[in-house]
Amino acid sequence: MFFLLNRAYSVNIICIMKNVILQGCCLKEMKKILDKSVDMVLTSPPYDNLRSYNGRLDWGEHIWKGVIDLLFKVIKNGGVVVWVVGDSSIRGSETGTSFKQALYFKEVGFRLHDTMIYLKQNPIPQTHNRYEQQFEYMFVFSKGRPKTFNPILVPTKKAGIINDHKSEKQFEWNYSMRKRRSAVAIKETKFLYNAWVLPAKTGKTKLTGRHNASFPDKLVRDHIVSWSNQGDIILDPFAGSGTVGQIAKELKRGYILIEKEPSYIGIIKKKLL
Repeated sequence: MFFLLNRAYSVNIICIMKNVILQGCCLKEMKKILDKSVDMVLTSPPYDNLRSYNGRLDWGEHIWKGVIDLLFKVIKNGGVVVWVVGDSSIRGSETGTSFKQALYFKEVGFRLHDTMIYLKQNPIPQTHNRYEQQFEYMFVFSKGRPKTFNPILVPTKKAGIINDHKSEKQFEWNYSMRKRRSAVAIKETKFLYNAWVLPAKTGKTKLTGRHNASFPDKLVRDHIVSWSNQGDIILDPFAGSGTVGQIAKELKRGYILIEKEPSYIGIIKKKLL
């Protein structure tokens, strides 16, 4: 079950609910969320002028600074914000807006916990006088030290092989330090690295209709698993087609979704029914 709320509802009612869809400007709607009540934020804001949103996009520093201020207000101590973003190129020069946003997160009090990369397997071919863009940043900010980290594990290539540390360099170090290290077997798994290779997900499906910049499901799933636990509340202030809410529900997390475009609200409702 989810709730679709509008401005007619009181602030107190909204604060105590999970699984809420708020239609409107995130700068206004986030003010209705109780301070320090959100465990994790996973979102992808507009990228400069790369998304038109039906020609009604009002986006710039005057908006994103206010959004970041409010994220610091609503996130719990130890909570994490995953901010997936890229830059446009204007007259042959990248804007660098993503870096400006990252620095502003630090200015308001967030820690830059990790700078991750979303590497697209199937980017749209282009013909410019440079190597074409294939990645987006996934900045991971935390309010203090992250309270949750459930690392994604992947198989190691040399699992089970005995590492006896008998290289010349290792022997010299051991001798000089008067220290001996016992042989160990390489573990079966290791932490996934911070560059994630994933297919870009765009276009239209029978279930949801069209959204021009939807998240890959695996990107959303792996981040939610990594930085939250069951029962936590996940916020997406630029909900788009609602993938964050859909995956949060599947993983037994609560969600708060904010979306300005009425046409996308219909897509979100289809996903969450």
